[in-house]
Amino acid sequence: MGYSVGVFCGSSPDIAPHYLRLAAGVGTAIAERRWTLVSGGEHVSMMGAVAVAARAGGGRTVGVVSRNLLHKADRDADELVITESMSARKAELLARSDALLVLPGGVGTCDEFFEVWTARMVGLHAKPIVVLDVDGFYTGLLAWLGDAHDHGFVRSSSLAAVTSARTVAQALDACAGAPSSHAA
Repeated sequence: MGYSVGVFCGSSPDIAPHYLRLAAGVGTAIAERRWTLVSGGEHVSMMGAVAVAARAGGGRTVGVVSRNLLHKADRDADELVITESMSARKAELLARSDALLVLPGGVGTCDEFFEVWTARMVGLHAKPIVVLDVDGFYTGLLAWLGDAHDHGFVRSSSLAAVTSARTVAQALDACAGAPSSHAA
């Protein structure tokens, strides 16, 4: 399958068009690097945009969708994996990815981000975790995490396990393990 990047992002139908363009740009850039896109397997919103763009650029896509969301499944995925639960979906997505990229999103995206981050902190993987903080979307969350660190609730090693990037190129370089000056 080659190098694969798992992308977490919004799937709401009410997302502003510039976020859909961002997702498409990420899909195109993943295809340009000849990586495989692993996503939540839905054809809607940002999740759909990233997959469509990756395929349009000649990239391979793997969609991992839970049975309860099968009605939204990306039927054009090169491989569609159906899981029995959302927890199994996240575990499968993590297992199939060499790196994890968090794009703007809502509660589900944050759930996915925190789950893979927690899994890294307890030693279940050592994969790069990158937050694409375009337009300061995650600035408040990252500041809160910094405050939690300052109060002793988040370890320095935990903060260092996440990279924050401002551009798609920086984010994908960090996914590939390239050093970045932007830490969470």
